[in-house]
Amino acid sequence: MNQKLIIRLGGAAVAVFVLAYAASPLLAARSLVQAAKTGDERALERQVDFPAFRASLKDELSARMVAEMRKDDRLGGLSGLGMLLAPTLVSGAVDAFVTPQAIAVMVQEGQAPKPDLAKVEPDVGPKPESKKVRQSWGYRDLDTFAVTLTRDDQPDEQVSLLMKRRNLFGWKLAGIDLSAPE
Repeated sequence: MNQKLIIRLGGAAVAVFVLAYAASPLLAARSLVQAAKTGDERALERQVDFPAFRASLKDELSARMVAEMRKDDRLGGLSGLGMLLAPTLVSGAVDAFVTPQAIAVMVQEGQAPKPDLAKVEPDVGPKPESKKVRQSWGYRDLDTFAVTLTRDDQPDEQVSLLMKRRNLFGWKLAGIDLSAPE
């Protein structure tokens, strides 16, 4: 009888561990979104790895800027110069405007951060239907969980906030993916 009890308790402990392991990013993502919606700067500061998020945003914006320059025929020979300067321009701008307030507005608006977002106070009022932000959540891998934001009025653009595992059950916003939906 004791052996069966030990096996059942062991099975229950494993089940609780797996459930907590799988649910931890959901709880962290909900907490991040709630803090952004209410404009709770302290909660956002605890839930965001700002150096990692800034580095990820710099990479995404630089890649987007270079792709846009390659597509623009009006630039001619200047596109090469622009591609060389793009990372420097993006780096300074991102360092200046990625703040808890900018992340709050980004989550509320469902758009990539822009320099003017750092100056805007989060709007905690109801959104008009045309600007409603939809959220979808899911694992990208065992250590990356994405909260994807899509606006109803801009369905071809999305922002994926990438939560990264920091310990067994801890998660922080540490990246962003601005690629178009597939």
